[in-house]
Amino acid sequence: MSYLHRIVDNELDELIDVLPAIVLEGAKGVGKTETALQRAKTVFQLDDPAVQEIARADPRAILARPTPILLDEWQRVPSLWDAVRRAVDEGASPGSFLLTGSASPNHPPTHSGAARVVTIRIRPFTLSERHPHTEPTVSLRKLLEGGQPVIEGITEMTLTHYTEEIVRSGFPGIYHLSGRALRAQLDGYLDRIVDTDFVEMGREVRRPQLLRRWMAAYAAATATSTGYETIRDAATPGEGNKPAKSTTIPYRDVLEQLWIVDSVPAWMPTRNPITRLTRSPKHHLVDPALATRLLGLGTNALLNGSAPESPVPRDGTLLGHLFESLVTLSVRVYAQAAEASLRHLRTAGGAQEVDLIVERDDQKIIALEVKLKRNVNDNDVRNLLWLRERIGTDLIDAIVITTGPQAYRRPDGIAVVPAALLGA
Repeated sequence: MSYLHRIVDNELDELIDVLPAIVLEGAKGVGKTETALQRAKTVFQLDDPAVQEIARADPRAILARPTPILLDEWQRVPSLWDAVRRAVDEGASPGSFLLTGSASPNHPPTHSGAARVVTIRIRPFTLSERHPHTEPTVSLRKLLEGGQPVIEGITEMTLTHYTEEIVRSGFPGIYHLSGRALRAQLDGYLDRIVDTDFVEMGREVRRPQLLRRWMAAYAAATATSTGYETIRDAATPGEGNKPAKSTTIPYRDVLEQLWIVDSVPAWMPTRNPITRLTRSPKHHLVDPALATRLLGLGTNALLNGSAPESPVPRDGTLLGHLFESLVTLSVRVYAQAAEASLRHLRTAGGAQEVDLIVERDDQKIIALEVKLKRNVNDNDVRNLLWLRERIGTDLIDAIVITTGPQAYRRPDGIAVVPAALLGA
């Protein structure tokens, strides 16, 4: 398959011309190596034991090859990080080193790399990247510039199409698959996490089935801020002796190190008069397709509502939460391209909630609500209007993301945008 140009390529191309060392981070399978290979002249695959031995024996010699030098899965030889840092201190030229990593190392390097090594996060394909011949009509970057631009565009994407995208996955290597082959690949991906990745991270899994159940419970909590004790209880229904926190908290920690758990932190404004905001993150896996496999659900089950009752409390349908997760994946990438951060807002008790907050460096924001519906009514925008009343001009724009066919702006100024029409 030919390489598909991605949004993150623009960010990488902008930085590689001026910075000597860049690390591409993200979960296995998101395309870090392929993206780096488009630019590298020398490649060291550090998941190969023979290459690891050479790198440990003489890291400096490794870095004396033609540049850009790709150190793939650098965390397997952490000493290379310090070698790269020293090379940068000694005047390495722009674009000298590309590092990729699918996990944070168990034993971090002696120096963080601050001011020397820049990190770029890579995630699975966004909706716009999955359909490169369909041009989005609403740019998040332009929305962040302010002025409430014209909102327009029509898409043929339907609820069925979005559900298929949730199930299909955005991992570049398997996106072209369907049916049993796709399910087998996703199952194998999850098996590797439990059987191999935890061990490689130095964590012995004494009860693999408990870990799998915890991951399934976390998947059921997608797009909620459910407490971790509730997730633990959902993973062990009917068991009188619940596993201790010391057992289940490492599950979350390792999955975060592997970039599988990809939660959205709470928005905590410092200058706006909103009080009693929750600090709990909103739960997401790196790709909602992993959630569907952990829960054993396919397109038909999600569409006809035959999914089993959730062990985790939530408002709305599981499909609605998974649709929010799909939108969140895309908005993360668009926000990163615009040098903005992503948060969520929820007041204590949940009286007001805004699904996604995109924040500029001056703390002004765009607020997004995600709705699994074609048509938007006044009730769907009430939290956005509440937020606008509270923070005034600090709210650049407010948007409802839908499964409908058309993008437009309501008389109250709220934009309505089908998920397929939102892009970077």
